[in-house]
Amino acid sequence: MAPIAVTVQILGKEYRIACQDHEREELLASARMLDEKMREVDRTGKVVGTERVAIMAALNLTHELLQYKMADRERSSAIRSRMQGLQQKIEVALDDKQQLPA
Repeated sequence: MAPIAVTVQILGKEYRIACQDHEREELLASARMLDEKMREVDRTGKVVGTERVAIMAALNLTHELLQYKMADRERSSAIRSRMQGLQQKIEVALDDKQQLPA
């Protein structure tokens, strides 16, 4: 499949980016999110220059991503632990049933 060109706007500038047609909506959503983060950083007035704004926005997004990943790992670990507990209860129940007189 040939890539298509998609135009996105970030901080008032247009960028043409090649992607597969099925990735278009995700690319547009990603560009909107990046634009929002960069505008947030820019509004603080503490960071001067587009490059620095982009770096700060990237750091903020990366921090959020890492928080989500850590939370996901914790949820996965809790689910795994719960599943093991349920499996043990099932095994005990099956063992108890097998020991009943017929």
